[in-house]
Amino acid sequence: MRRQPRYFGLACLATAICRVSAAQNAPSMSAHDMASMPPSQVSSSSMPGMEMSDNASHGMLLVDQLEFFNGYTGHGSMWEAEAWYGNDSDKLWLRTEGDRNQGRTDESDVEVFWNHSISAFWGAQWGIRHDFGTGTHRNWTAFGLEGLAPYWVELGATGYLGESGRLAARVRAEYTVRFTQRLILQPELEFNLYNRTDAPQRTEDESSDAQLGLRLRYEITRQCAPYVGLVWTRRFGNAASFAGEEHLPVFDRQFVAGIRFWF
Repeated sequence: MRRQPRYFGLACLATAICRVSAAQNAPSMSAHDMASMPPSQVSSSSMPGMEMSDNASHGMLLVDQLEFFNGYTGHGSMWEAEAWYGNDSDKLWLRTEGDRNQGRTDESDVEVFWNHSISAFWGAQWGIRHDFGTGTHRNWTAFGLEGLAPYWVELGATGYLGESGRLAARVRAEYTVRFTQRLILQPELEFNLYNRTDAPQRTEDESSDAQLGLRLRYEITRQCAPYVGLVWTRRFGNAASFAGEEHLPVFDRQFVAGIRFWF
């Protein structure tokens, strides 16, 4: 009977050590993974003990790609960024992407959405898109879905309705491969489709294409990561025909280097 307190103390010590070890070995989540999850999921799964019962509003700015490229068609710079503000159920979402080539802005747009959560990992979006650059400036009504598929694949699909029966669609998929806690490979596949392309604008505006990117980044901190990568672009339909007439490659390969940051 005198040995029971000693055994009880050893058992408590062993239990505490196991819990500390499990906490240290638990997989950490990247800022992008946490940003893609609903705030309720982030608070309950990645921050134990910090669950909140309220539905406070908060925001985030993510510059996913700010890079320089060099390819068959020349060199220039590209950007892709998004920002949102809101609560677990509803958010105001701002998104923009585009590129500058030889001192001019080509194929660029900005989108404003209202995002409403329809499940734990998916949100429906409604809003508008404005195209700007060297091509025709157009306005579109936009609607789509964005969320996290099984195996942590980030998916987004958006449809656009423009003037005079113009239709467009954008589908994007991303995945994160962690070699270490700091060295990360991010594959990205994107399709841009249009039902109509203006001949005078050639390939500078409303080009149907597919783009595959592989970017390897090193996270100096979670908020800041330089990267290098390769991007392959393939044009389709009228965009491919116009490229041939202008003696431009239908298939383009680009070397990219840039930085990714968020706050």
